[in-house]
Formats: sequence, C-alpha cells, structure tokens
Amino acid sequence: MLPAARHQAIVDAVQRERVVRVSDLAQQLGVSLMTVRRDIELLEEGGRLERIHGGAKIPGDVSTHEPGFELKSTQLTAEKKAIALAAAGLVHEGMAVGFSAGTTTWALAKELVNGPRITVITNSVRIADLFHHAAAAGVPRFSSTVILIGGERTPSDALVGPIATAALKQLHLDVLFLGVHGMDAEAGFTTPNLLEAETNRAFIAAARKTVVLADHTKWGLQGISTIAALDDADEVISDSGLGSEAQRQISESTRLRVVPV
Repeated sequence: MLPAARHQAIVDAVQRERVVRVSDLAQQLGVSLMTVRRDIELLEEGGRLERIHGGAKIPGDVSTHEPGFELKSTQLTAEKKAIALAAAGLVHEGMAVGFSAGTTTWALAKELVNGPRITVITNSVRIADLFHHAAAAGVPRFSSTVILIGGERTPSDALVGPIATAALKQLHLDVLFLGVHGMDAEAGFTTPNLLEAETNRAFIAAARKTVVLADHTKWGLQGISTIAALDDADEVISDSGLGSEAQRQISESTRLRVVPV
C-alpha cells in the first residue's frame, strides 16, 4: 500500500472509531508499529488527527465515543487473558465479588467459571450470561450465585444509571474488579459514559478492595468522565506492554502488578 493510501486508511479509521490503537492499525494495514507511528506523526502535523499514547483520535475529541463489546472483545486477547489469570488468584471461596462491565473483566469471569464458589455481583449482561450458561450447561463445580444489577444498557453491555447505583448502595463486596476505558496520571480512571462513571463509583464505594484491570493501551486515554483517581484503586493489574514511565506514575499512587504476555 502506498503511503498516501495508508494515510487515508488511518484517517478513515479514526473518523469511524474516533479512537484507534497503533497495534490494531499495524495489523489491519500489514505494516510495522514504527511505520504506523511515523504515519500518525505526519498526520498530526497536518491536523488530520491527534496523537495519543498508543494510538490516535479525532482532533480535540474528549473521547465520548464508546466502542461496542464485540469490537473490543477481539482486541488484545493475549494481554487480557494474562491479566485475567493474575486477577483470578485474588478470588477465594465464599467471596462476594464485583465485576464491572468490560472485556477484561469478562475475560476474568471466563477464568472463574470453574473456580471457587462465589457470589457474583455485576452490571454486565455479558458476564451474567456467561455464568448463567455455565450453570445451564452443567459445568462441573459451578455453584456460584449471580446477582445482575439492573439499569440502562450501554454499547458495552453495561447496565448503568440511578437504578444500578441505588442497588449497589445496599451491597457489600469483598473485592471489585473494575474495567476502565482509560487511565491517566491527572484524569485518573475514566469512561466515555457519564452514567457508567456514576455506577462504577458506587461499585467502588461498596467494595473493601478495588482492583483495576487495564491493558497497556489504556494508559493515556481519557474518557469524558472520571470514575476515580489512581490512588482510589488498591491495585492495578496490567500487562508488560505498559511503558516504564506509566509504571512509575501508577506505582506512585497505588500497587501495580505487571504480568508478562
């Protein structure tokens, strides 16, 4: 593909998705990560997009775009599985475990279907369905109780809003596994959905311990609404693609665990 055609393909992807990742573009275009980074730099100089950590976005956009679950579930699967395996070790028999919506928390749920008997509290339709189908299929050892919090459904299949928030205020969780759209030293953990931010804050308030599950591409991304500051999390689990400067900044605020992929 000639550079001009490649540049146009990148701009088209940014306009379509609003936020794109270097790794995804490299795979789609069949070129190296370095080539995509150089292309993004040139396109930023021309004002056609704005470079962010790990990708690019529409110039001046505050990231109110919320990608759908199907798209996100096909991205960075190895990183999400590694994070999920590490997080699964924190779950023990008899716990009340919260799962916010997201593809990384969904990956964790898949690891726990055959795990210890727990009470699952989630606002994720996908996670609730995963446990429901395991029970219906007679998966060996499956005996967990699942509580699905109600509310308004988002593109990422989260149930959010005042109904979800009111329900969470009545519950007490041993641990919450929180998925986020982005994380940043100044903005903290963010989401492009205002109601989801409110619901996730209620999740955090209900939990004794909050563990954020976020792959390395989430660093530097900012959704329009802050869920919590970095130091509001007890632990962040990310993958080895997370840069050294990002690791330093997160480690200054909370415990960070970086897992190999």
